Parts: sequence; C-alpha cells; structure tokens
Amino acid sequence: MDTFLTPSLNSLFYASILFLIASGLSLVYAVMRIVNMAHGNLMKTLRG
Repeated sequence: MDTFLTPSLNSLFYASILFLIASGLSLVYAVMRIVNMAHGNLMKTLRG
C-alpha cells in the first residue's frame, strides 16, 4: 500500500504546484497582456 500511496501523493503535490504556476501565469497574462518571466524562473528553481 505504501508503494502506491507515496508516489501518488508526490505526483498530486507536483501537479498542484504546476496548476498554481499555470493559473498565475494565465491570470497575469489575462489582466496585463504581458507574459511574466518570473514564473519561468520560479519553475526553474523548483525543478532543482
């Protein structure tokens, strides 16, 4: 059970981080019509 639960929770956590970054990027683009490059820098630092 633990071999299935841990990867599932890790993937859910990573997917939620990606969702927050994507929604923030789309919100900034929708309001200002400018792509914010800080989101790319944040993604680069999260990947390690």
